[in-house]
Amino acid sequence: MLEILVLKIEDPGCFWVIIKGSGNFSDNEVDYQKLNSAMNDFYDSMCQDIEIKPLILEEGQVCVVYCQELKCWCRAIIKSIVSSADHYLAECFLVDFAKFIPVKSKNIRVAVDSFMKLPYRAKKFRLYCTKPVTLHIDFCEDSAQIVPAKKWDSAAVQYFQSVLRAATQVEAKLCAVEEDTFEVYLYATIKNEKVCVNDDLVAKNFAYYVSPIQNKKHDSLEKPRLSIKSTSLSNPALTLWPMLWQGKDSQAMKNSHGVNFLSQSLQHPCCKDVAGDPRPTSVILDQAMQCDRDPLRHLPKRTCEAKHHSISLREGVESSVDWPTKRGITIYADPDIPATSALSQKPNEKPQRLAEKKDYDEKNGCVKLLQFLNPDPLRADGTSDLQQLQKLTLGTQHPVVLQNKIEPCLTIDKSPLTSDLKKPLAVVVCPRWRKAQFIFELLGDYNMSSRPLHPVLLTIGLHKDEAKNMRLPRGCDVIVTTPHSLLRLLTYQSLLFLRLCHLVLDEVEVLFSEANEQTFAILDNFKKNVEVDERESAPHQVIAVGVHWSRHVEHLVQEFLNDPYIVITAPEEAALYGSVQQVVHLCLECEKTSTLLQVLDFMPSQAQKTLIFTCSIAETEIVCKVVESNSIFCLKMHKELIFNLKSVLEQWKKKLSSGSHIVLASTDDCIPLLDITDATCVVHFSFPSSPKVFGGRLYCMSDHFQSLTQQGSPVEYGDRKTKSVLLLTERNASHAVGVLRYLERADAKIPSELYEFSAGVLEAKEDKKARRPLCRHLKAFGFCKDKRICPDRHHVNPELDMPRKVSDQALPTYGYIQIIPSYISNATNYFGRIIEKHVDLYATLKAELNEYFKDSGNKVAVEKVENLGLYGLEEKTLFHRVQVLETSQKEEAGGLESVLVTFLDEGRTGLVTKDQLLLLPETFHTLPPQAVEFIVCRVKPADSEMEWNPKVTRYIHHKIVGKLHDAKVVLALGNTVWIDPMVHVTKLPNLKTSIIDYNVRAEILSTGMGVDNPEHVQQLTTLYKGTDMPARDVGLGQTT
Repeated sequence: MLEILVLKIEDPGCFWVIIKGSGNFSDNEVDYQKLNSAMNDFYDSMCQDIEIKPLILEEGQVCVVYCQELKCWCRAIIKSIVSSADHYLAECFLVDFAKFIPVKSKNIRVAVDSFMKLPYRAKKFRLYCTKPVTLHIDFCEDSAQIVPAKKWDSAAVQYFQSVLRAATQVEAKLCAVEEDTFEVYLYATIKNEKVCVNDDLVAKNFAYYVSPIQNKKHDSLEKPRLSIKSTSLSNPALTLWPMLWQGKDSQAMKNSHGVNFLSQSLQHPCCKDVAGDPRPTSVILDQAMQCDRDPLRHLPKRTCEAKHHSISLREGVESSVDWPTKRGITIYADPDIPATSALSQKPNEKPQRLAEKKDYDEKNGCVKLLQFLNPDPLRADGTSDLQQLQKLTLGTQHPVVLQNKIEPCLTIDKSPLTSDLKKPLAVVVCPRWRKAQFIFELLGDYNMSSRPLHPVLLTIGLHKDEAKNMRLPRGCDVIVTTPHSLLRLLTYQSLLFLRLCHLVLDEVEVLFSEANEQTFAILDNFKKNVEVDERESAPHQVIAVGVHWSRHVEHLVQEFLNDPYIVITAPEEAALYGSVQQVVHLCLECEKTSTLLQVLDFMPSQAQKTLIFTCSIAETEIVCKVVESNSIFCLKMHKELIFNLKSVLEQWKKKLSSGSHIVLASTDDCIPLLDITDATCVVHFSFPSSPKVFGGRLYCMSDHFQSLTQQGSPVEYGDRKTKSVLLLTERNASHAVGVLRYLERADAKIPSELYEFSAGVLEAKEDKKARRPLCRHLKAFGFCKDKRICPDRHHVNPELDMPRKVSDQALPTYGYIQIIPSYISNATNYFGRIIEKHVDLYATLKAELNEYFKDSGNKVAVEKVENLGLYGLEEKTLFHRVQVLETSQKEEAGGLESVLVTFLDEGRTGLVTKDQLLLLPETFHTLPPQAVEFIVCRVKPADSEMEWNPKVTRYIHHKIVGKLHDAKVVLALGNTVWIDPMVHVTKLPNLKTSIIDYNVRAEILSTGMGVDNPEHVQQLTTLYKGTDMPARDVGLGQTT
């Protein structure tokens, strides 16, 4: 019997162990310690000057790699190779630790023969003659059978893991060896009771036994098999090496302590018994102990009378006298009670007992169905299936018809479970509803070429009932939502996410900046779910995708990702991840050389390699002379010195002594040729022409980028090994805002002069936007999220914003008006007409147009369409005035040219064909456009959204379009009128009174998609008072 230590479990058919044993084990342990020490000394110290890297990398190749996690050199086998931008990345299996790790090609070394004499310490085991099963339901015959399966169920894997995790001692009896796999009977000691794990899995109907002959036939179809009884296997330990090493120095291998110990273990008397008897040795237990420890002692009294039976595998398994027999085993979790058969029924059993037994068997059958179809793993805490079933409230049974065999946990959408048991597998969290809708539509497109995911788009408002009553459609695997919506759903329906395996955070830096609290709450919930023991074997994955690296993302990696894999495609973002110190110096263009000398370290405490980047050959020559004049060795490289490239690189790569300093001045076009990655400082003497060039410069320090595993805790600003110095002059003023934002994300020390300089730049940019339209977010909500990148203006321009005339008078700036919305842009933004009390100019115009075009002779088609030209348009039976905004350069399929027009009297825009446009007489040009823009004040979208959800817009559209409303004017600028309130009034003439049917603002709030915005009117007041607009008679903000 071998005592083992389990390292890694994939399933009962593949798990990795260390053989502890006895006797020579202590010498064996010392040998492996000596081996690790020798490899570390050899590959760290002896090979600093001469690196013995493999010439080629191949899958299956034996090598030595450096493991960052273990901080040592380890023997490994290459499993796969992936090419990346600057190196190859190999997935390697550490043969002494049973770990899969990614390794850069530069950290792979040739395996020296002297280090390969000891066998691999991690041994691959599997259970002997034990195969997986699944459930097959035949509704034609009204029967359910346990039948062989090709792969292990996740519930079986979970149960197997829980048994080994709870064991205080694990032993194995070796029965056969197949290449690199040892087949064993496994024994686990739990609470001083020894259990045969093979038997336990069979008793729980997780597995079945096959005869050694069938096992050999099954495996011979896949690969050659080696038996311990075979005399041709002189040293079974040779199976622990790949074929490359089996023929090398076999005598030396025999003399190693590790092989001797394994050989002696295989020749132990217990192994001889295996050779003579194909059955495993029975576990002999004290009968008194078995009687005292009744495995059904926890069940109700009537169920304790049920007897143990075995389920016969009718399909795919033949009976054989060589089968391993059932033995007296101690079960610490209740065994399964199968359906009673005629052979197992005792003649003296009472009818009442038989009825109770039948009832128990039916309930147990339901439990087994759930066990094989429910993707959540089974319990291993000792709670019986019947006890768990009794805790549930059984409702109405749903009839199900299955035609195919069900593979557990793989096709849950085809399983006969109610929709309540089918939970989503993945959740995609987007910062805003519009991005969520875009992702949802993409998933719908991908369904054309992949299995149906049945994605669902969730946008849940503030109302509790909406989250409580939310029901997912059957078979939904993916949910696309926003952080606030998901958190509301988790609050009231957390059970929906018990099956959740994949959490995707889209635009993660935006999520953390705009919904930081909600995002971390979601991550905490996901972390708690995956830490549940019952879900340990389920896959757990957090995918965070973003454009920019930030400290919040770093916190995400450190706190919520157990085995993070970080991919950064932008070098400038990789520099932030690598903790490169960012420094900026503001100076005049004429002072750059003197500022450069102040930046350089003339007496470094450690060896320094500095790169200075310039934009021209002349600038490179100047920098080189200035640096050399201050007694620092300086190299130079530009396109006219390409012939000297080899010499420059040789000088650069020389090993520097402590305190020495080498400088290289180069132009950007030489970066690919130099291929430098070990610089310690980069000076941007000339401002980089693009972010790509900036990233290329920073990448020259990539060898010194610090990973999160190396950092451990956030690196202090003064302790960073690498530094980037940027010289910002008046010539680069337009980039000051971008530099400031980058430095803020880098947590750099920002000089106050840069803040002042950026403020001046922003003000100058704002002045250039004087002819641009007023920012739509500023108009709708009173604020703009980021003025630094918004293309529109954020101040009032008296020349453009004077209230325009729609008749003889300008738009009202205060007072009460009546309006009819004709086009709904969003929940608070509409286009429509102001109804005059005495005369309706639009009604008059409409009648004149219809009368004019009633004569078919007046319907003259337009030959040449001009931008901003006014034309007539026939739409069904109505005629409209339109203005051309844009003509299409491409012709449609029918050969007709499309034109984008705006309806002057309704405010909407749309595409029409050229042949629909009619010549419009000048008499119809005189009346100004009647469409006015209206904005309802003091309400904004919930969840910090900047756009209204289509649900609200549709609701408001059906509520108000084409109806007469009363409103109070708050402000009027240009063609826009801000109103608060806007109500619909019904007059009761008999009672000489009026009733307010609804307030539009209150209707928006009632949807749960909007929140109060009291600062809106105040912001409009500030906006108006800070200009040269004429004073108003009635102040802003007097709303009711």
